[in-house]
Amino acid sequence: QVQLQESGPGLVKPSQTLSLTCTVSGGSITTNYYYWSWIRQPPGKGLEWMGAIDYSGSTYYSPSLKSRTSISRDTSKNQFTLQLSSVTPEDTAVYYCARRSGSALDAWGQGTLVTVSS
Repeated sequence: QVQLQESGPGLVKPSQTLSLTCTVSGGSITTNYYYWSWIRQPPGKGLEWMGAIDYSGSTYYSPSLKSRTSISRDTSKNQFTLQLSSVTPEDTAVYYCARRSGSALDAWGQGTLVTVSS
């Protein structure tokens, strides 16, 4: 059974770059035809899809975040990463990594709270 685990700093200063890593176990991130996503939930708000990287390494981004977001992967470590630049307090959220299979997000990490504050 695949498991996902987010890791990274819990506090980031405004204007800096937020970096998170998702480590995947129990399955390879290069397996056809999975998509590996980043999703966030600000306090008191709904889930927001940020972007994804697929089994071949192609990336997809939310139009509203595309200019600030980069998703990459390290296949040797079975990890994929999120970088969000120029953060503001509005980027404070619980950040999740998840796997999409078909139309369903069928595996999630537990989530990690990132606070943007000076």
